[in-house]
Amino acid sequence: MSQFNPADKIQDLQYFGEFGGVNPSISDSSTYTFLSAKTMFDTFEGNAEGCYLYSRHSSPMNLYLGQALAAMEGTEAANVAASGMGAITPVLLQLCGAGDHIVSSRTIYGGTYAFLKNFTPKFNISTTFVDITKLDVVEAAITPNTKVLYCETVSNPLLEVADIESLAKLAKKHNIKLVVDNTFSPLSVAPVQLGADVVIHSLTKFINGSSDTVGGVICGTQQFIDDLRNVNNGASMLLGPTMDSLRSASILKNLRTLHIRMKQHSHNAMYLSQKFEQDGLKVVYPGLESHPSHNLYKGMINPEYGFGGMMTIDVGSLDKANELMELMQNKNLGYLAVSLGFYKTLFSAPGTSTSSEIPLEEQKEMGLTDGLIRMSIGLDNDIERTYQMMKACMNELGIL
Repeated sequence: MSQFNPADKIQDLQYFGEFGGVNPSISDSSTYTFLSAKTMFDTFEGNAEGCYLYSRHSSPMNLYLGQALAAMEGTEAANVAASGMGAITPVLLQLCGAGDHIVSSRTIYGGTYAFLKNFTPKFNISTTFVDITKLDVVEAAITPNTKVLYCETVSNPLLEVADIESLAKLAKKHNIKLVVDNTFSPLSVAPVQLGADVVIHSLTKFINGSSDTVGGVICGTQQFIDDLRNVNNGASMLLGPTMDSLRSASILKNLRTLHIRMKQHSHNAMYLSQKFEQDGLKVVYPGLESHPSHNLYKGMINPEYGFGGMMTIDVGSLDKANELMELMQNKNLGYLAVSLGFYKTLFSAPGTSTSSEIPLEEQKEMGLTDGLIRMSIGLDNDIERTYQMMKACMNELGIL
C-alpha cells in the first residue's frame, strides 16, 4: 500500500471548464447533435472517440468522475451509476448468466443480500452465503458453475474484514472473478492492488460525504467497463442506472476533500472505540487490538487514512438501542438515520433497518444481535466532548 497513494492520484487530476473555469463544465443535455450522419453511426458502433450520443450512454461529467475514481482505485477505467445498487446489480448480471453460481459473504449490505437471495434466482443464478473470514469454507462453496466471489472489504454491519489478497488467490485458482464492495474503506484500502478484479463503491457514503447525493461506481479493466457499456448486451447500458451530470459534478468536487475527511472520520472512530471499550462496552472496530482481524486489516490499509469511520456497539437489547439513539439525537450528537459517511454521526439498529432484508434466523446465525448499533462517526472537532456527552447518555439509561 505504501507505493500506491490514492489521494495523490486524485490530487493529480486536472480538468478545465469550457471558459477556463477551475471546475469542468456541466453538459446539461440528454442528447447530443452531430455534424454528419456518418459520425452518428460511428458513435453507435463505438468508433467515434470523444463523441457523445445520449446521456444514458455517457456524458462528459460522468466520464470525468469515472476517470477520477478509476485513478483513486488504481484501475484502468470506471463507470458511474445512479446508486450503489445501480453499480452492484449490473456487475453481477454482466458476469453471470442462467445456471451460474455466486459465492458471497453472508454479512453484506441488506440490499445486496436481497438481490442475491430473492432476485437473481429469477434468472437461475444461485448464491451460497459463507463466512468470508474462513477461507476453507469459502473454497468448499465454490462449484464448477461459480463465476463470482463477492465480499465487502469491511462488512456491513458487523465490520468483519475480508482477506482480499487470499481471496484473490483463491479466485484466480478457480478462474472466477473477485468483486469487492469498498464503500467502508475508500483511500484506506485499494482492493485491486491486493488482487481484486472489480471494485464497487456506493458514492453516496464517504466519497460524497454530504448525504445529498445518491450514486455508485464500478472500477475495473477497460475491457470489463467497455462490456458493461456495450449498447447491445452491456448490463449498465441496458439496465439504465444513469447518474445525472449535476450529481456527478457535485461528487467530483467533494472527492477532492476525501483524504482530509477520512483521516478525521478514522481519528474520531478510533478515539470513541478505545474510550468505550475501556468503559466496558462491547465495541467492534477494526482499529482495536481486540478485533479478530485487527492485524490482517492493519497490513491491508494505508495507515495515513486509518481504520475507517465505522464502529458498532452492543447495548443488549433493541429497546435499549432505540432509547440510546433517540436520546443521542435529542442531545444533538448525531442523527437516527441509515447511510454513512456524513459529517455528522449517524446511528441505526441494522437488524431493523439496513439489514432487515436478512431473515431473523440468519441474522442470529451471523452474529447480528438485537442490541447492536451501527455508528458512522462524524467529523466532530472536539471528540472528547462528544465522548463525554455520549457517555452521559449511556449513564442516564443505565448502559454504563
